[in-house]
Amino acid sequence: MTAAPSPLLVVAKRIEGRLDPLFDDEQQRWQAVHPDLGSFFSRLRRMVLGGGKRLRPAFCAWAAAAAGGSVDDDAVVDAGAALELLHAFALVHDDVMDGSDRRRGEPTVHVDAAAVHATHSWQGDARRYGDAVAILAGDYLHVMADHLMARAAPQAAGLWRDLRAELNIGQYLDVAAAARGAVDSETATLVTRYKSGLYTIERPLELGAVLAGDASLGRALAAYGRPLGEAFQLRDDVLGTFGDEALLGKPVGDDLREGKPTLLLAFAHERADPRQKDTLGSVGGPLDLEQVRAIQTVMRQTGAVERVEAHIADRTVNAIAALQSLDLAPEPLDALTELAHFVSARSF
Repeated sequence: MTAAPSPLLVVAKRIEGRLDPLFDDEQQRWQAVHPDLGSFFSRLRRMVLGGGKRLRPAFCAWAAAAAGGSVDDDAVVDAGAALELLHAFALVHDDVMDGSDRRRGEPTVHVDAAAVHATHSWQGDARRYGDAVAILAGDYLHVMADHLMARAAPQAAGLWRDLRAELNIGQYLDVAAAARGAVDSETATLVTRYKSGLYTIERPLELGAVLAGDASLGRALAAYGRPLGEAFQLRDDVLGTFGDEALLGKPVGDDLREGKPTLLLAFAHERADPRQKDTLGSVGGPLDLEQVRAIQTVMRQTGAVERVEAHIADRTVNAIAALQSLDLAPEPLDALTELAHFVSARSF
């Protein structure tokens, strides 16, 4: 298992210290309106604070430090907490769209809510109730994120707006490509950039630098953030197909069942023979474990896994080289370098 590096853990502790009392305040406020709202906010707290790597806040914080600011600055911590809430919003809605059962080792929000409905024999359809609760939970996490960014300077607010728009556009591209059964590398690369790379690494870096008063550094850090964002998502794709379910906290093979347009799948199609293409043709359906393993075998046989690993290594090398070309203080330089190695080699 790849251990989380200290620059990540340092920021994670500060972010969780900001989010914990925020959830306390929200729960106390709304539970006073109606007792049922207490369980709603308990569910939100478990989703956000019950797991997660806090990568987006870490990139934001260390970019701020690279720009002469501090990882402890209140505005930087608020932005990091907002990024984590926005990420949780995306995950909750993504799980509904994908019909996923588990997230971070626990039942997903919609599954948990549906189970409560069924246990109490409430009126209506339990699945629809669970989906409705999850949609509302995601929406409220988005509200909380926006609240933390409400006092941001105009340039930071503009970046926040772009980041949210890109996240939604990326999700749409992902859903549409999966529905069409797109398996080409061009589509996979576009989805990778908009769904994950931009809002996970590139925009948080830019946001951190802007909050510390150095927008030019934020733009310069794109040469580091863009290839690293690609490496991050490519590693995610490999883990989604071959990872350890116990470490990931969600079923391995879900990306295959959902027909996600990954570069891994595109590379496999490019070199598959007719028999192998028949096996890959089951992607996007209700696969059992044996079928998942057959697809994994084809991905190895066609060299798709090896090609993706080479892409990850190449993008990581390029990102670190771009970082080292900048005139940064030793501490943020080392921190961002460690983060690059972690996101490209992680096992969870």
